[in-house]
Amino acid sequence: MNDTGYKRKEDCPLTFALTLIGSKWRLPIIWALWKNKTLRYNELKRHVEGITNMVLSQSLKEMENQGLVVRKQYMEIPPRVEYSLTKAGEDLIPSLESLARWGKRMQGKVKNDV
Repeated sequence: MNDTGYKRKEDCPLTFALTLIGSKWRLPIIWALWKNKTLRYNELKRHVEGITNMVLSQSLKEMENQGLVVRKQYMEIPPRVEYSLTKAGEDLIPSLESLARWGKRMQGKVKNDV
């Protein structure tokens, strides 16, 4: 056992949570979907500045498999696909807002200490 009480760090719930949201593009995707509720693929790409099609597609598939994002496809011509957060994705928002407030306070402390 280590300091966290878990035999392996992968068993720690916090470590697990951070792996779900920890990649470079996950938080911007989550935040764009939270602010806009539902976005089509190209709308989402415009909201996440700098992301490539390949990375956005891969991230959305992974996040869908992990239960953070829901993909809804409409059988229309041309096909329409919309993305939104699942309940689990929405449940993450208060924690992210709290983390953002903490980050803002820390930015002020680091700037004042320099």
